[in-house]
Amino acid sequence: MRIRTRVRTRVRPRLRHLVPVVAALLLGAAPPATAATPAPGPGALAPGDLVHVEPSAFHPLPGQWTNTRAWKVRYRSTAADGRPNLVSGTVIVPRDGRTGPRPLVTYAVGTVGLGDSCAPSANLPYGTAMEANLIQQLTLRGWAVAVTDYEGLGMPGTHTYTVGPSAGHAMLDIARAAIRLPEAGLGADTPVGVMGYSQGGQAAGWAAQLSGSYAPELNVKGTAAGGIPADLMEVADFNDGSYGSGLIFMAAAGQDAAFPELDLDSYLNPAGKALVGFFEENCVIVDAVAGSFRKISDLTTSNPLDRPDWQDRLGRSRLGGTAPAAPVYQYHALGDELIPYGVGRRLRADWCGLGARVQWKTILVGEHVSGVITETASAASWLADRFAGRPERGDC
Repeated sequence: MRIRTRVRTRVRPRLRHLVPVVAALLLGAAPPATAATPAPGPGALAPGDLVHVEPSAFHPLPGQWTNTRAWKVRYRSTAADGRPNLVSGTVIVPRDGRTGPRPLVTYAVGTVGLGDSCAPSANLPYGTAMEANLIQQLTLRGWAVAVTDYEGLGMPGTHTYTVGPSAGHAMLDIARAAIRLPEAGLGADTPVGVMGYSQGGQAAGWAAQLSGSYAPELNVKGTAAGGIPADLMEVADFNDGSYGSGLIFMAAAGQDAAFPELDLDSYLNPAGKALVGFFEENCVIVDAVAGSFRKISDLTTSNPLDRPDWQDRLGRSRLGGTAPAAPVYQYHALGDELIPYGVGRRLRADWCGLGARVQWKTILVGEHVSGVITETASAASWLADRFAGRPERGDC
């Protein structure tokens, strides 16, 4: 068995050596790791097997105490092309004296960026992770939470941003890893919830679709997912030249990292190469400013999204082809300016058409980012009902 730890190398402008420092100052993030954990040699590693565990911490804000224990883990997962890979993440367990079983939520964050310093595991110990307050809402319910870093984020290689199957595998495998972590006190029958928004919603949707075939032993009770970029081609067309245009190039870099035969560099002009190089070293707050209001035609010599190979690879991350076995709570803001509302509605229709149990909610007030903030409590309450065994038939 070969563990995938491919490192991509590219020639970038000299500015790239300065931008990680600027990003760390702006975001308050921990500096990227300078030493990689050696990959294990050939052996009987299974998806979810722990490779490395070290004590960590969980702070919703800098210096804010929580009554939890946390561990940074590295675990075996599966890349989009089926090869074994290593992924990092964080397991958080309330320190509440509870000795019996407790639910576990496998949680996927929204877009944080492509730089290793953006990884949740690099920020949760310092209170600089953007969704830490939302995660705290789960730990305050007494639930354990496992937060994946996704493939290539915080580990060697480029983050495979928006590659749906890889993200779904990473979510399911960190749930397995948390259950196999003795200190976490979980068991094989632990009820599991899947939760994520935006990029995390795509990951959660893929985890929901894959759980029955990829991780049938997990006791998945339901998935709460919102703002889901279910169709990357439509999302790219929607954002071309707009505020979210940088996401197109981040997604292209992520797809290229997973499938190097796409050869993104061959389509980029010098400005495009510089921008993608900047994204690969930085986090989303800086990226959003640098990448906004750019058109694909401004940064390429020809549009890769016009090519059948690119269309095929992005199509493989399209959600809606398999019915999730467990119920789904899906929500989307009517005024979402990054992920079209119609994309979410179409996914709901696709899942419903396949017989899934989907509870749909339209967020009438707000936009993309506010959607996760205002809806997390309702999504968590929905998961609590699933953990309690209350039935969910959906509203298809």
